[in-house]
Amino acid sequence: MPDLSRSQHNAEAPPDDAAAVSALRSAVMRLSRRLKHQRVDESLSPTEMAVLGTLAQCGSATPGELARKEHVQPPSMTRIVALLEAKGLVRLEPHPEDRRQKVVSPTERAEAMLEESRRKRNAWLAELVGELTEDEWEVLRAAAPVLEKLAHL
Repeated sequence: MPDLSRSQHNAEAPPDDAAAVSALRSAVMRLSRRLKHQRVDESLSPTEMAVLGTLAQCGSATPGELARKEHVQPPSMTRIVALLEAKGLVRLEPHPEDRRQKVVSPTERAEAMLEESRRKRNAWLAELVGELTEDEWEVLRAAAPVLEKLAHL
């Protein structure tokens, strides 16, 4: 595995590392864009879907917590939550310890939509993976936990 810590201290990575980083960035962005098009409900923005996904993965949260997790400003998250509530996809309840705050939770409709979206995206990706050789699929399987780690750093 390349030692990318060198690039953290220098302004630029060694040429081989820089090329690999650029190729990884490009591939992940392209694949991400293609996955985003495999949506079940076209009326939701990618950001709205991401917020629902975060709620499904992490559980109920305050708008402030969601803003931090989604890397958006709190006023933006307040607007997103209001849109999702108007669409019947989240419910707001009083915070159990701080009555000034609200807790956002997904509705059953949102959970069903997310499940259908995951199913559709997994089927699409499985179809693509079917085009890989067994060796390529093995490399990709091994890379999945590393990509997951990168996504959460």
